[in-house]
Amino acid sequence: MAEKPEKIVLASGNAGKLKEFGNLFEPYGITVLPQSEFGIPECPEPYSTFVENALAKARHAAKYSGLPALADDSGICAAALNGAPGIHS
Repeated sequence: MAEKPEKIVLASGNAGKLKEFGNLFEPYGITVLPQSEFGIPECPEPYSTFVENALAKARHAAKYSGLPALADDSGICAAALNGAPGIHS
């Protein structure tokens, strides 16, 4: 069984997300750090789904930081527009 990480990188520059994830992981003794702390460059998001883009961002942050990473990807999916603009929002 793998050891519990002490630090995780959040593949985002959003201060609100950093605070939210920090609060979620704090009871477990895990510190969530912003990718900016590691000088991680922007990650391309070439995929057609939110899940694929989130995975790409997390893998990118983990590669550059050497730490476990997490990410999310979101957008606006309007039913009246058949789910558009989706990942392009």
